[in-house]
Amino acid sequence: MPKPCTSLILATGLMLGALSAAAAQAAEAGKALFDQRCAACHQPAGVGAPGLAPPLVDASLWQGLGQRAQEYFFTVLNSGLSGTIEVDGVGYYGLVMPTQADLSAEQMSQLMDYVLNDLNQTGTTLDAGVLEQARATPLSHTDVRAIRKDVH
Repeated sequence: MPKPCTSLILATGLMLGALSAAAAQAAEAGKALFDQRCAACHQPAGVGAPGLAPPLVDASLWQGLGQRAQEYFFTVLNSGLSGTIEVDGVGYYGLVMPTQADLSAEQMSQLMDYVLNDLNQTGTTLDAGVLEQARATPLSHTDVRAIRKDVH
């Protein structure tokens, strides 16, 4: 009969293994969704296309947004975005980013995790309330750009 301490250690190890596997699956799902929905303009790995689509690998933006990073990300997904954006002195005058409001909350969360954490290592944890607020009250493209302008 195993000792209680040994059983606890074994159970903890199994739980951590399951959580790691779930996190890996979520990361793969986020990357696959990014490749399917975002990479055509923002390029594989989110490096952007000069003059067309800004890079999503932009740690200074995401860190500069701080607590507003999720708000900005989810608002862009829900509202789309148009107009000029400048990143590191490069102007982006490209196509209008269409709304991605047809994505489920889970898919939006997977995309956020991929862009903010896998590509930019921000350590952001999903706040479902921020996602729901962005879905409930879409902002104008001008208002979305204003969030970003505070940082860039």
